[in-house]
Amino acid sequence: MAFNILWGGYLSTLINKQTEINIFDHMNNLEELVQDINRFEAIIANWDESQRCVAVGLKSAIEALHKAALTNLIKSLKQENLSALRHAVDDEIVYAVLLYHNLVKPPLSERIQTALAEIRPSLQSHSGDVELVAIKPPDTVEIKLTGTCSNCASSSLTLTQGVEQAIKKHCPEITKIVAVNNTLSSISSAIPTDTYWLRVANINEISEHQVLAVRIENKNIILHRQGENISCYHNSCSHLGFPLDKGKVENRIITCASHQFQYDLRTGECLTVPDISLQSYEVRVKGEKVYVKVQK
Repeated sequence: MAFNILWGGYLSTLINKQTEINIFDHMNNLEELVQDINRFEAIIANWDESQRCVAVGLKSAIEALHKAALTNLIKSLKQENLSALRHAVDDEIVYAVLLYHNLVKPPLSERIQTALAEIRPSLQSHSGDVELVAIKPPDTVEIKLTGTCSNCASSSLTLTQGVEQAIKKHCPEITKIVAVNNTLSSISSAIPTDTYWLRVANINEISEHQVLAVRIENKNIILHRQGENISCYHNSCSHLGFPLDKGKVENRIITCASHQFQYDLRTGECLTVPDISLQSYEVRVKGEKVYVKVQK
């Protein structure tokens, strides 16, 4: 019974995604297990509260054990064979189990829809709404305000204070939210903003194949030099926001010291979990001086 109770959550995650993924040969076995789970749940539903509490407690204990084992397995694979880990996560069943245990983030599109659902009641209370138009990796989302929000003079403020904050809360890798309404072409055009180039370092201060941590204005950034190419990112792991500058850099890949998430310093792409790239900054080099484009 404990086995079936435990796997109920896993299988529910998979069955809910049947329209999105193909499980092929696994499906028959999954359907049989789901039938068993439903049968046991019907039995448990007739138990008294104390008996049900025992079943739930056993389920939670086994889940905690499995999560600890999976966490250790992931740590070992990250250290010994990262490509094998990425290949394993590509498997729909493996991904569903890790997602159930919160060991990977939901897909970017799903998290954006969650953010929009969170802000939608506020917009609808003013006869407005918001729609997702497009996702443009690694850091841009296009949305459309509808209803009264599309014509309201204060819709730009609504976008900035509501939709933008909701999306960035759920998707920290997204740094640009662009409105495609008839009256608004983008946040930058709806709300005047000033950008400027700020000198942050000299080339010789950035060690080859390493990162240099710099604080500019109210931002913490890291600079990486590979030959003549210099890249700049927000000094924050997209996983939980821990600083990256203490991480190990090897073969143009930086590994966060806190939870071993890895990023390609050439592109900012996360190699551990897709869709959570680092926030990047535009870089310009004049002579020996390195400048970064920042916004007031």
